[in-house]
This record gives sequence, C-alpha cells and structure tokens, in this order.
Amino acid sequence: MRRNQAPAFYRTMLGKFEVTVLCDSSPERQLDSIASKQDQVRNDLHNDYHTLNSPLSVNGFLINTGSKLVLVDSGAGEGLGRELLSAGYRPSQVDAVLLTHFHPDHVGGLTVGGKRCFPHATVYADRKEGAYWLDPAATPEVLKKSKAAKNALAPYIKAGRLSWIDSGASPVPGIVAVRGYGHTPGHTLYKVESQGNTLLLWGDLVHLTPSQFLDPDVTVSYDADPVQARAARRKWMEEASREGYLVGGDHLSFPGLGHVGKTASGYRWIPIFYRKQP
Repeated sequence: MRRNQAPAFYRTMLGKFEVTVLCDSSPERQLDSIASKQDQVRNDLHNDYHTLNSPLSVNGFLINTGSKLVLVDSGAGEGLGRELLSAGYRPSQVDAVLLTHFHPDHVGGLTVGGKRCFPHATVYADRKEGAYWLDPAATPEVLKKSKAAKNALAPYIKAGRLSWIDSGASPVPGIVAVRGYGHTPGHTLYKVESQGNTLLLWGDLVHLTPSQFLDPDVTVSYDADPVQARAARRKWMEEASREGYLVGGDHLSFPGLGHVGKTASGYRWIPIFYRKQP
C-alpha cells in the first residue's frame, strides 16, 4: 500500500533571517537527453547511482526577514502554495516575489485561474528578462515560449505590482540581485545576507548535480546562451567555494541547500546536514 509523502518544506536560519525551502514538485526527466556531453553525463549518473530518468526538484525559497516575507520563485503551479500553507504561512502574507527568470516552472505559481496567488506582493524581475520575454515584436518562437510567463504576470502588471530591477539592486533590505545571465537573457541570482552570513540563491545555474559540479561546462537544452551560461556557472561556483556561501538551487535535490567545494579539476556539491528544529 502506497502512502502519501510528508509535506516538503525545510526550515533553517541565516543569521536573523528564517529561510524555508518549499518543494513545488519533483518531475522525472530523461536527464541525459537535456544535456550536452551526453556520454559523460550518463557515466556520471551511473557513478552516482541515478537512473537516466530521474526526479528533478523544483524548489522555491521563502525568506522571513522579520519585517518582510519574501518568496524567491513561485514554482510551476499550486504545489509550492500548498507547501507554503503546510509551513505555516498564507499567500496573502507574502510581501515580495523575486523571480530568477521567466521559465514556467518559476512563474507558474504566481496565479491560479488568472488571479494573483499573492495579492499583497510586488513581483520583482530583471529588466532584461522582461525585455526579452514580453517584447511584442519578438520572434514567433519566443512569443510561443513566453505565453506562460505573460499569463502569470498579467494580473500583477494590471495591478501595478510588477517592478523591474537591475543587477546590484536591493528590492528588499538584506537581499541583492546579481547577474547570472545565460540560462535566460536576464537570469538573476539573489544574495541574501544577515549577520555576516550569506545565502546565494542561484536559480537554474545547475540542473544536473552529478555532472555540472564536476564539469561546469556541461550545459542543458534549456540554456538560451550556453556559452554565457557556462561562464556564469563557473563564476558563481568559484565565488561560492572561495567565500563559503550557503547555496540554494531551484533544481538541486530538495531541500537544495549546501556548499560548493573545490576539486583539482572542478567542484563538488556538499549538501547540508539535516537539522531538526526544536
């Protein structure tokens, strides 16, 4: 007899900030089919005891700063909202939603039935991301791909609740947007800082944990600019390993928190230890 899984949220502290990871879903993907260097990826998956068809977590991050409740990415649909309720929060309490980019699994949870899921929140996103996906003169291919983002953002635009930011902006005190372009034209990371502690929320910098840490040059078919995506991955892996940042990834296996270690030829992922809250 199959029983339901436990609610998928995980809570930890970053200085004075409470961070709650919410898992929207974990759809299965044929991982080698979305990767460059496919033979290498198949070997890496085998070495880590993964099948080619494996679950890929879709995570969002809820940050309670004490004065603001901030959600970084909204997931693909209603799954993240259910986990938010399980974690003891209501969507109406969210003050800001920070988007890393406009792919459907990051913006899909913004609305249900054409209505805002977060009625009191302002949505923030990189200006270049908006210029690319919301350009009415875009190519037919881009217009087709951008439909989900347009539908998700439309109620916020109508309500005057969408705000464009640039790299270096601080939409909420203690959180700074930084450039991670490549996966999409405006792909954005967020540095969260409290009491000398830093959490780097890097969105879709990594999809294939067994391969992309060992070899950051491995790209995925979802990357708009693979060359730029590789450069961004190397830059932020290097900084995270050097500075000892706590890292959160949207597609790192839930709860998607850990550190980046340096190896002779690349990097390695070091998941956090589970800590049960009293």
